[in-house]
Amino acid sequence: MLSRSLAAAALFTAVALPAAAQELSLKRVMLSSGGIGYFEHEAEVDGNAELKLNVRLDQVDDVLKSLVVYDDRGGIGGVSLPGKEPLTEAFRGLPFSQEALGSLATLVQALQGAEITVSGPRVLSGRVVAVTPEITTSGNGLETRQRHRVSVLTVDGVMQQFVLEEAQDLQFNDPALRRQIGEALAAVRENRARDSRTVTVSLRGTGKRIVRAAYVVSVPVWKAAYRVTLPADVGATRAGMQGWAVLENMTGADWSNVELTLVSGSPVTFRQALYEAYYVNRPEVPVEVVGRILPRPDQGGVLADMVAQEQDQRRQRGGPMPPPAAPPPAGAFAKGEAMASRAPLPAQVAGAVDVAASAESFTQVSFRFPQPISIGAGRTLSVPIIDRELPVRRLALYQPETNARHPLAAIELRNDGTTGLPPGVLTIYERGAATGQAAYVGDARLSGLPVGDKRLLSYALDTRTIVEREVDQTRRIAKGSILNGVFRYTTALTQTVSWRVKPPANEGRNMLFEHAGAAGWTVLRPDPKIVEISENRFRVPATIPAGTQTKVELVMERPVEESISLVSAASEIIAAFARNTELDKPTRDAFARIVTLQNDVARHQQRLTQLDNERKTIVSDQERLRG
Repeated sequence: MLSRSLAAAALFTAVALPAAAQELSLKRVMLSSGGIGYFEHEAEVDGNAELKLNVRLDQVDDVLKSLVVYDDRGGIGGVSLPGKEPLTEAFRGLPFSQEALGSLATLVQALQGAEITVSGPRVLSGRVVAVTPEITTSGNGLETRQRHRVSVLTVDGVMQQFVLEEAQDLQFNDPALRRQIGEALAAVRENRARDSRTVTVSLRGTGKRIVRAAYVVSVPVWKAAYRVTLPADVGATRAGMQGWAVLENMTGADWSNVELTLVSGSPVTFRQALYEAYYVNRPEVPVEVVGRILPRPDQGGVLADMVAQEQDQRRQRGGPMPPPAAPPPAGAFAKGEAMASRAPLPAQVAGAVDVAASAESFTQVSFRFPQPISIGAGRTLSVPIIDRELPVRRLALYQPETNARHPLAAIELRNDGTTGLPPGVLTIYERGAATGQAAYVGDARLSGLPVGDKRLLSYALDTRTIVEREVDQTRRIAKGSILNGVFRYTTALTQTVSWRVKPPANEGRNMLFEHAGAAGWTVLRPDPKIVEISENRFRVPATIPAGTQTKVELVMERPVEESISLVSAASEIIAAFARNTELDKPTRDAFARIVTLQNDVARHQQRLTQLDNERKTIVSDQERLRG
């Protein structure tokens, strides 16, 4: 099928073609969770034709950006639509404004000087001079009303008057003026709908054919809502899941038997103000009039030799020279670029099922409904997209920041299907062991679930399970070296997290413990192969038998690089390193030697201080004797 994208330069091109205007009917809708919608209309045409497409005013920019037309045996003559302010442009060249059409007296006053012919109690013709309002009172003096007296200058030069409200007929004699009034009224009627615009697509072609027009505009985001029903057997490995899509029709028009496709993804989208009129700013220069002299006002002056001396002084000092006069600023130029895209037609789906047929591409998951969908303007629709069983496992998830004493009841949901699941809210039901009837147990939030991946869904607080948590931390020197008077060493920081769990007396628990701050830590116990990391959190699994109190530990280690200058270090720190058995004997001996040297320095410093004090005493005595 021949696709012709519409560039911005062609969107406002009006081509005069003999055509019959036809309305496009909506056939296909594709809604994205990214907040955009693809709408495809079609119509059957014969030869040259004009297609009418009504769009909301706030969506015109998107239509101009993305509109694409498919015609297998023809071409596009152009696309036109009224300007953003059509009434302003319609009245720009008329001798009266839109407000003048509010009343006949206002219109006649606005057309002062126009020739009119009046019939009624008085019959006269002439040019309108003035319209004067006046207040009249009834005979009993209880009722007043306003009327307008029109002054007319006849062809004989006689000034005559008549009351406008008493005239039976008033006609403007100029045919061009009558045509302008009719066109203005037609423009008001056509633009009465302020929030919509009619886009006209002109087509050239031969024979009968189907023409399609599609565009992408902003729409409300469709939402996914899931229902999971857990079986009565707590050891069951599968659970039923239903997924529903909630969407709204906010286009202002009914959707009748349209092919609906829902897409979950995050496409790159943006808007551009293509419906705005932009102008290039140009500098304004005065009009040159021959013979007109306009002297420049005098601002005073100084002697030329003084200016030269100042410039020479600036050069000698190396200072900056006065800058030249700045040129006038250039005009700003703004333009809009139209983008057009070619979207493939949705493929036909064989057979009819209750839920949508899902498919997954590189960046998104789509759900296409085989049966046509109808929804009125402004209404909300909920339609099924998933109905199948998924692998599930019951867990008790302990998150200390959520609750320090009790874990959360949760399920681990795995996607073993062929397409991913979009994010949404999830309602969980559980069947009773005795009755088999489902009961509501809680809500959860599901993030996007790709194929083969799993998600933890917490839905309630497990108050029958008690958890006590303790955290202990130790430090030890793992290795160190002395070079150029600097001791560089690595401290191994070990952290032990202990959880003491007491499950119900008659029920065991598959526990999953979370501990925040996984970055930089290495798991020593339990086996790192069974510990998961999720959002900078360690997740430690454990099976807790019924009626027992079990202790679960997580032991982690993290190296910390440190250094210390031996010259400026305190003697207490050096002595501590000399006693640290984690260091090898040569290193401890080196620190012991440093302690000995520091003690010698301290002893000599004390002796120097004593000698200095003795010297000061002698000098003081000598000064006294001289005195």
